Amino acid sequence: MNKIITLVGMPGAGKSFCVDYLTSLGYPKVYFGGVVVDETIKRYGATTPEHERIVREEFRAKDGMGAIAKRIIPQINDLLEDNDIVVADGLYSWAEYKMFKTAWADDAVIIAIAAPRALRHARLANRPVRPLSEAEVSAREYAEIENIEKGGPIANADYTIVNDRTTKVLLADLQAVLKAANVTLPV
Repeated sequence: MNKIITLVGMPGAGKSFCVDYLTSLGYPKVYFGGVVVDETIKRYGATTPEHERIVREEFRAKDGMGAIAKRIIPQINDLLEDNDIVVADGLYSWAEYKMFKTAWADDAVIIAIAAPRALRHARLANRPVRPLSEAEVSAREYAEIENIEKGGPIANADYTIVNDRTTKVLLADLQAVLKAANVTLPV
């Protein structure tokens, strides 16, 4: 039985931590942002938040709100040929959510990682790679909610984990959710 463990959430909620944990168990992943990063590097030679925004918006202007999923779904299908479980990092839009549910129904397990706004902002300001200022975080959040309909997948996730305590608690909650979704973790 195939499962696509799909993580959604606002910036700084803890999605990447959960993805890193799952990939450390040997599950392959696809990264929605990777599609944008790859194209940004191809065009500009390096990534910046502004260049990534331009590429994201161009993809969506050309192919609609499901533009990234259109590029990710074939990658997932390729991985499912040799793997029962694939991790999808960073589903964003309502259109992408619907595409995943159409493609895999209940085998696309959507897990929202949530955290209070102030905590997310503090995490993003203090992260070692690409730290963001308060203004940058707020601008990014507004853009993700208003321009790419990010709230829909979070609100309609199959499971929600509130990440406002320790990473140990977060992993225990993730393991409980995966068990509830009939995903067997390696021992």
